[in-house]
Amino acid sequence: MIKIIIRKWIKNFKNIKDKKVRESYIILSGILGVLCNLLLFITKFSIGSFINSISVISDAFNNINDLGSSLVVIVGAKLSNRPPDTNHPYGYGRFEYIASLIVAFIIFSVGFQLLRSSYDRLINPQEITFSFVTLIILVLAVLVKLWMFSYNLYIAKQIESTLNRAAAYDSINDCIATSMVIMTMIIDPFVNIPIDGAAGIIISLLILYSGFSIAKDTISLLLGSSPDPETVENINRLVCSGKHVLGTHDLKVFDYGPGRVLASIHAEVPDNLNIAEGHSCINILENQIAKELGIEIIIHTDPISTDIDKIEMVRKDVISCIHKVNKNIRIQNFRIKQADKLVTVFFDLKLSEIPESNHNNIKKVIEEKIEETYKNYEVIIKDIVINNHL
Repeated sequence: MIKIIIRKWIKNFKNIKDKKVRESYIILSGILGVLCNLLLFITKFSIGSFINSISVISDAFNNINDLGSSLVVIVGAKLSNRPPDTNHPYGYGRFEYIASLIVAFIIFSVGFQLLRSSYDRLINPQEITFSFVTLIILVLAVLVKLWMFSYNLYIAKQIESTLNRAAAYDSINDCIATSMVIMTMIIDPFVNIPIDGAAGIIISLLILYSGFSIAKDTISLLLGSSPDPETVENINRLVCSGKHVLGTHDLKVFDYGPGRVLASIHAEVPDNLNIAEGHSCINILENQIAKELGIEIIIHTDPISTDIDKIEMVRKDVISCIHKVNKNIRIQNFRIKQADKLVTVFFDLKLSEIPESNHNNIKKVIEEKIEETYKNYEVIIKDIVINNHL
């Protein structure tokens, strides 16, 4: 059904890389969320008041909370799609993350309020009026929330939206909550414990956990989390596939919101490469990454020496210093960059029988030992490989 709605609502819906199309996807999900949650709130609140059930009323207010979240989704989509300006040269993409954080705060406030109400009902239990009509309506509510989970997850995957992903899993939490309400209605006549209040507390805790999960993921994005390993792999793969590129290092990825990712990386090229040729190859790579990954990248060229005799001499110097620290340490991917008065040395360490907690200390000791012994050497240890075999 969601695919049919998308086709009718969104022009050029297949062009998901277009910012306006992406915005339309999110706004559509928000409008559907507002309509569905408004319907569910009115229905559940009416039922909860009629049968005198705090768990049903709690579940109803969870839906009004979701309605507010859907409104935030719509506003967040509009604000995040504002064009760059002088004060914000990278655009307003992170408004989507801020909107997700506001959704989390709304969930927290509703969760705490319902927790207090449920505790009061646990202390002062009241009888619940059972009705088959009510039961059927609540089952239909579960089906609505399952559909909301489905369409939000579909849109989240299509356009890589954190807002829709959060909405999807919030919807599945609502399914669980309403299912617990249904179980409470069925079980309550047969037990002498305040199961309604207990169910309300569990639902409230689910709401709070949902808010915590959304806030945690969003704060991580706002603070600047580590880039997705797949993105790192794809960037390195594409750069290394470039003509004349011998290797890469110092990849940095900056997330300014969905579809607004910037990156920088150092590409190692032969030091005897013609400058114009090297510049042309780098331009091709930058354009290719922008086209295939949607990432604006700056590639810095690092000229690597091709002087075999010089490389071997420096390699012996480095190994000599390393063996003074630990004779079991090996190196790989060795290369050097020459300047008039400085030689930059790149390599990976292969460590064995050394606790992982001590790896960074070993790395620092080796760097200091080499640079202290050879004043014109600059050492860059790119990676530490655990070697199980000497």
